[in-house]
Amino acid sequence: MPNKKKTARKLRIVFSLLTLLLVVPGVHSAFSAEVNIYSARQEHLIKPLLDEFSAQTGITANLLTGEGPALLERLRSEGRNSPADVLITVDVGNLVAAKQAGVLQSVQSDVLERNIPAQYRDDEGQWFGLSSRARIIYYDAERVDPARISTYEALADPDLGKVICVRSSSNVYNQSMVAALIAHHGVEKTEEWARGFVRNFARTPQDNDTAQIRAVASGECAVGIANSYYFGRLLASDNPADQEVTRKVSLVWPNQDDRGTHMNLSGAGVTQSARNIPQAVALLEFLSGESAQEIYARDNNEYPVNPDVKPSGSVVQMGEFKADDLNLSLIEKYNAEAVRVMDRAGWR
Repeated sequence: MPNKKKTARKLRIVFSLLTLLLVVPGVHSAFSAEVNIYSARQEHLIKPLLDEFSAQTGITANLLTGEGPALLERLRSEGRNSPADVLITVDVGNLVAAKQAGVLQSVQSDVLERNIPAQYRDDEGQWFGLSSRARIIYYDAERVDPARISTYEALADPDLGKVICVRSSSNVYNQSMVAALIAHHGVEKTEEWARGFVRNFARTPQDNDTAQIRAVASGECAVGIANSYYFGRLLASDNPADQEVTRKVSLVWPNQDDRGTHMNLSGAGVTQSARNIPQAVALLEFLSGESAQEIYARDNNEYPVNPDVKPSGSVVQMGEFKADDLNLSLIEKYNAEAVRVMDRAGWR
């Protein structure tokens, strides 16, 4: 009988605690007011946003940073035991890879749908773009007439010659750009373009985006391809060497007379293993809101995805342009084929 009394008393205590958690919001938040983030964005870029999120919501944001592929592999290996609630990464190709690996889950939020245009979010709600960047053609005005390189397609013109510097085909920015070309033109036409593009390489593909811009400035090549925020960083720099690069290099917004310039994203999704789903969704909603979008634009030299927020900072100096409104969820459909096209064209 004493054992039965103890058991009954324990059950009453457990029931009381559960009732308290259900009816007193403050008690519930004391146990779960945190969100765990795996981020491929560097800490100095994402931490100010997370600090502001915590200040506004009281939710503690725990951050782990790393390279995108390494974080994806970590999520795969950890599986359901992963502590991560949110994955933040760069390029739609990495977002697609995370979805295809099964490490993200679908979420529905009226706030996210209102803040983020449809072409910048997954149609199944597994990832959401948080900032955008344009893939731009940079050139040496003393060597190249910009009218000859006004489109991505023109970069395959055999009369252009061996003047192009670009990153390798393993770079996800280039894979997404080629996937977008497939979405617009089909595989056969895009492969034809890729072969002509490769024939115009001035050197073996190498290095990062900034190196392509610097190679144009140094005269190693006359044309380069890089994302907009890399040039934005150079514009914002006080380093005389960076200022000299921006003085020597001009830019073209590709395809302004037709579909517009290819856009890419940094973005995020809620992980399949998430234990703090309401907090994870709250974080994504915050990052898509006006205050966070202004920080993205001002501090990271990127374009807001939220249409209510205007660009700011150094990218404003680069001018206005027409952006391609291709739904970037199509990258999922064409990314694997893009890699095969690049390989067959000899783009290493």
